[in-house]
Amino acid sequence: MLDYGAGNVRSIINAIHSLGHKLHIITEPQQILEAERLIFPGVGAFGSCMKALEEKGYKEPLIQYIKSGKPFFGICIGLQSLFESSEESPGIAGLGIFKGVVSKFDKNQASVPHMGWNGLKLKKPSNVLLPSIADRLVYFVHSFCVVPSSAACDDPWILATTDYAGRDFVSVIQHQNIFATQFHPEKSGKVGLSLLHSFITYDPSKLPDSSNFQPSLKKTSLSKRIIACLDVRSNDDGDLVVTKGDQYDVREKPEQNQEKGQVRNMGKPVELASRYFEEGADEVTFLNITSFRNCPMKDLPILELLKKTSETVHVPLTIGGGIRDITDPDGKFHSALDVASEYFRSGADKVSIGGDAVGAASLYYKNGKVPDGTTSIEQIAYVYGAQAVVISVDPIRVYVDSPSSTTHHVVEHDEPGPKGEKYCWYQCTIHGGRTRCDMDVIELVTACEALGAGEILLNSIDRDGTNSGYDHKLIQHVKSAVSIPVIASSGKQFSWNHVGSFLKLV
Repeated sequence: MLDYGAGNVRSIINAIHSLGHKLHIITEPQQILEAERLIFPGVGAFGSCMKALEEKGYKEPLIQYIKSGKPFFGICIGLQSLFESSEESPGIAGLGIFKGVVSKFDKNQASVPHMGWNGLKLKKPSNVLLPSIADRLVYFVHSFCVVPSSAACDDPWILATTDYAGRDFVSVIQHQNIFATQFHPEKSGKVGLSLLHSFITYDPSKLPDSSNFQPSLKKTSLSKRIIACLDVRSNDDGDLVVTKGDQYDVREKPEQNQEKGQVRNMGKPVELASRYFEEGADEVTFLNITSFRNCPMKDLPILELLKKTSETVHVPLTIGGGIRDITDPDGKFHSALDVASEYFRSGADKVSIGGDAVGAASLYYKNGKVPDGTTSIEQIAYVYGAQAVVISVDPIRVYVDSPSSTTHHVVEHDEPGPKGEKYCWYQCTIHGGRTRCDMDVIELVTACEALGAGEILLNSIDRDGTNSGYDHKLIQHVKSAVSIPVIASSGKQFSWNHVGSFLKLV
């Protein structure tokens, strides 16, 4: 496997090891040419990927390897890098194996990034992507794509296409020894594991059987995502546990003669994440609600949690909490990008930024709505792509008599305020809802989208833990203001006893 130093490659390593295969990590350019089969899991942004290949001396040996005829598997940016260039990084050359430019989805047609589970339309028979795999949903997360040169999708290297944002894009390539997917097999559950096994074991000298092949014609569609969201913190004994809140209060009611109740202990994070993966969760999110404020970065408990979880959970993992500049007790400084990078190397696919996002938005408005490149959102998105940055928003209703009584974005709510008010605005909070900010939810999400965030995790303090359903007014309010995906959280209603929250894409 070619690891050029960016993104979550641990998931590929764990996936292949779980299949019983051995995997060698490329550390020197010459090792590329010595490989028997090569997997290139491109994670992040096109420009930073190509720059890293150049700096490490990998680009030319990689081109030589691909042209040698030995099996090659590119994933996500690994597929896009096969082309001449990308709109994501103007002026930066790709590997140039195929002619064409990687283009961006039209955000006026659908939410961008294209993030979630979608299908495949097989165009020709394959000795790697078997029909049993092609008929299943797989996990995509990208803002840029390769568009077929004709409506007929008859480019000889196209193996499968997928529908999104009003058009077909290339989701799988197979041409001679080259195989590449726009989706992430290592994050596509058991279907993805089957595909990886198929690539590792297929015989490139044997042509695929085309006797009974019928091309896929039915349109594909993005399915709803069910996301298991686990609030993680240390309890009073110092153990890492999953807890459950009621309007952000995670403690039981105190017993007599006690000042405070115990932290609700709903189970162990790794065990619960594995359980939800087996039950069919599309993603798993860990929200680190205490941020382990006094830990040196190398000792952060969440790092070991991610490493262990990624060994058995083969769907996307998001980690939230503590993604900010930190200084170790010994005075060593780590930027938010350093912290995020450590999480990615430990098994995370996305990081969720909360309190730091409010600071980034404040700076954005102070600078006249001009990004200056210094915020954690911008820096992480530049290296790892917008799809790797989630903004966790914790708003609370503030009721007003009329829209004219505040400068903030107001909605008419069907739940009246304490004095019968019909209107409210949603105030942003930080520090687990304990600190209120002079910023409304629309100001925050629009600023974060402009800074490069790829997804919004929308909580609701008013509905958290109440089992009273989603705050649909809040969801509609935010969804109308941004073009990136929005995940609804807080207020879920379930008739069975699950210890985690469940979120959905809206």
